[in-house]
Amino acid sequence: MSDSYARLLEIGRPENIKKLFPHSKALLVSGKVIDRAMLKKGKAMTIAANCRNYFVLRGVLLAAQRANAAIIVEIAKSESNYCHINMWNLARFVDTVANELGVTIPIAIHADHFTIKNDKDIELARKQIPSLFDFGITSIAIDASHLPDTENLLANIELAKYVPEWAGYETEVGEIKGKEGLSTPEEALFLIKGLNAHGIFPDWIALNNGTTHGIQDSDAGIQVDLTARIHKALEPYKISGAQHGTSGNNSDRLREIAAKTATTKANVATALQMLAWGVKVDEYGNAVLDENKELIKEEGKGLSEELWQEMVAYAKEKGWAPKNYKWLNLPFEMKFLSEPREIRERMTKAVEEFTYDLLVNVFNAQDTADIAKELLLEAGSANLGPKATQIENPADWTVEKIKTMENLRTHAGDGDYDD
Repeated sequence: MSDSYARLLEIGRPENIKKLFPHSKALLVSGKVIDRAMLKKGKAMTIAANCRNYFVLRGVLLAAQRANAAIIVEIAKSESNYCHINMWNLARFVDTVANELGVTIPIAIHADHFTIKNDKDIELARKQIPSLFDFGITSIAIDASHLPDTENLLANIELAKYVPEWAGYETEVGEIKGKEGLSTPEEALFLIKGLNAHGIFPDWIALNNGTTHGIQDSDAGIQVDLTARIHKALEPYKISGAQHGTSGNNSDRLREIAAKTATTKANVATALQMLAWGVKVDEYGNAVLDENKELIKEEGKGLSEELWQEMVAYAKEKGWAPKNYKWLNLPFEMKFLSEPREIRERMTKAVEEFTYDLLVNVFNAQDTADIAKELLLEAGSANLGPKATQIENPADWTVEKIKTMENLRTHAGDGDYDD
């Protein structure tokens, strides 16, 4: 181990990580570090990989090391209900596999879509958010986006106090796959101005900008011009974009997002799961359905044919449509792990090759690991601090005044929070 890397392990890892993994050689860092590295390179974004199973995690880490790219590894609150990997054990899985594989690129551990739907969720979050950081989370997305605008803002104001100042912080406006249409600059400004007035400076904002998830509903995809317009409006607040549903779009559109918007974080989930299983995906990374609206398992790829047929039979018995095959992760994880070595290796390799291509040829994230390391060494600390400063008048955004403000979005929906 070089002296500089030993120094990075000492000063670059947040205190919760050093406490959990005192002898680790894995460089687990704040989400802020990953965001800043992409910004410094310019016109770059990196993968935020939803690791629904062990083979997705291995493939993503191998790809990132090859690409020398700083990355984010994440799991959503909803995914924690149907995957063996969840928000409370994700850091332990990442640390173990990174040490096994000799991975030395900076990795942020992100709790994605920590959804808030009502006052009961807020009360539970007061307990859960601190526990997540106790178990190694280094970045979080507080997502109250399906609530009316004022309630979304108030939920973020209340819960931001439980997020350590060194940690990455994502907020969201415009419910993913919601029923009120795409996000607007006005909605985004309402949320970010209100947070700014309270001294809260998120690293990312996620939008409903045409996001699709997993099995393509249409070919409309992400609206790049809308995204760029919203990011332009938010420039004074120095906030980056978090793009959800990345695997629903072709490579040209993703390159355009990296080049024309302020996006630094690109979430990918369903495509990685399907590739590990050996399910056929199209150029957008979405699962392809046959004439009977069933998933197509490619022979000689991913899982063994016998295990796949067992999974299909299980799903049919449960009445699960292809879009809900994600629920198979938890009951079948042990069977994934007990596949023959050659099967396990091809599952990992499929994820690795797909992720490497994204990082190097689409996201422009290659060699951002070195940039992230330099930023940490320059700061001499795991805490890079906020990008923004307070420019809004707190007197204009008191809790009492926010409660009387007009909502631009009022529907409390039940959108799809998985990427």
